[in-house]
Amino acid sequence: MPMDGVMLGFVARELDAKLKDGRVDRVIQPERDEIHLLIRAQGVNHRLVLSASANAARIHLSEHAKTGPMEPPMFCMLLRKYLGSGRVQAVRRIGGDRILEIDVSALSELGDPVTRTIVIEIMGRHSNIILRSDSGRIIDAARHIGEDISRVRQVLPGLPYSYPPSQGKLNPETASAAEIAVRLAQTGGKLDKAIGACIAGFSPQAAREACARIGLDTIALISEIDVEAAADALHRYLAAMPAMGPCVLCLTEDGTPSDVYPFAQSHLPLERVQAYPAGPSAALDAYFYERDRRDRMNQRASSLAHTLKNHIERCEKKIAIQNEALAGAARMEEYRQKGELIQANLYRLKKGEPVARVENFYAEDYAPIDIQMDVSLSPAQNAQRYFKLYQKARGARTLAAEQKAKAEQELDYLEQMEDDLRKCTDAQGLSELRAMLEKSGHVRKVATKMKPRKEAPSQPMKFLSSDGIEIEVGKNALQNERLTMGAKGDELWLHAQKMPGSHVLVHSVSVPETTLMEAAMLAAYYSKGVRSAQVPIDATLRRHIKKPGGTPAGFVIYTHQRTLYITPDESAVKQIKCIRE
Repeated sequence: MPMDGVMLGFVARELDAKLKDGRVDRVIQPERDEIHLLIRAQGVNHRLVLSASANAARIHLSEHAKTGPMEPPMFCMLLRKYLGSGRVQAVRRIGGDRILEIDVSALSELGDPVTRTIVIEIMGRHSNIILRSDSGRIIDAARHIGEDISRVRQVLPGLPYSYPPSQGKLNPETASAAEIAVRLAQTGGKLDKAIGACIAGFSPQAAREACARIGLDTIALISEIDVEAAADALHRYLAAMPAMGPCVLCLTEDGTPSDVYPFAQSHLPLERVQAYPAGPSAALDAYFYERDRRDRMNQRASSLAHTLKNHIERCEKKIAIQNEALAGAARMEEYRQKGELIQANLYRLKKGEPVARVENFYAEDYAPIDIQMDVSLSPAQNAQRYFKLYQKARGARTLAAEQKAKAEQELDYLEQMEDDLRKCTDAQGLSELRAMLEKSGHVRKVATKMKPRKEAPSQPMKFLSSDGIEIEVGKNALQNERLTMGAKGDELWLHAQKMPGSHVLVHSVSVPETTLMEAAMLAAYYSKGVRSAQVPIDATLRRHIKKPGGTPAGFVIYTHQRTLYITPDESAVKQIKCIRE
């Protein structure tokens, strides 16, 4: 239940307490549907995130900065104009539902004090961020909604702002026990469904928790319970809810956030949870940061994955065609021999014979051989015809061999890129991967007049072995090259044998057996052979590694290697302490 009305109520109270009288220093729009407000309040710098994303609409304080575009969008410029240096007056939730308003006091163009309101509507794909004037009219919005989209409610600059159509639900902050009882009786059906239909902002998850808190079963029918007693218990629960806490974050086995709640849920067996007593924003920030990073990475990576798949299939088809050409060229010696046999017997062959039967002096027993002849050509011309077929087959073999070698080299490169994409965990690594594919011509370069911002190079993964020795693992070809070429001569280097994979470097002159096996396990797991029963891993010292000139990033040759055979095991990799992903 990341951002239903219950969670939004906790966030609204936190923001009102922390941001009141705060000054809006900066406005950034890193995404089309996301705004960051940098607010200085009570001696602390805060970053307020407002998102109208269809899958992740939210509002909370964040510790994670995002870089805005070189040219700010129009909505961002407008917010800077109307909110810059303004003071936050109040933060409130509307009607207990998923609408939150922030009043900001600033100066008008004439220098008069005015109050403008930021309205964030968290409603799935209908979510929006709207700036409203003190007269109640819309100044602008992140999403414009005209009559072609909705005839009921338009959101356009200059129009009067109106709240989304009411569903007639009760405000959990003001509803009395009697009102709740009447509404529950009118709604009927199962208790959790009835609570969700009666109380504004209650998601199915919040309704089930309410049932557990008042001591009733979620599937209990309204007609079978004491409605007034249930309404009275629910009223007390709603009144006590604002003081509940702390906010908790649910984690999967690998530590990834899976859900977030404003307080511990009594109806769920939450085994892996992390409490955030500082406030709901900290928990929401941790949850959405990981989710947003993963979703945007998957979205950007899926395009590259599709492109790589198409190029790999093209290379495989090209190699198959060249193999067929090489198989056809295998008859070139037959053509040459037939031409020479005809030429050696010109004195006894006549024009118009469909078959020339001659002694085959290439065979040990000189057995006769039949050679097909073109009756329209003379014997000498038939010999020349076979010599031309020989020359054509020989040329095809040379060209096919060259083309096959090029296609195989390209296929190796693309498979390395595909393996690198699987290991990519951050935007920097993804940008580096795309830049390499643009340079090789496999991805079209995006035309832009803006000079790209120079970013710091991405960092390889870093682990700490059981012996306390650092092990670094490259996630792409550029990281592999920087890692290997920058290593000391006595450091141990590992790589999967004859397959795409990560360069693994052990930062120690003396490597214990336990550390060696853990490094080999990392090399096997972060290679193309991750699904194999056994992966051969070569280990050698950095001084025995060379990079041939003109080869792509990450390509090296090495000697003096020792080969280990490792069965990749994800659970064994997770047991190795990860310092940096």
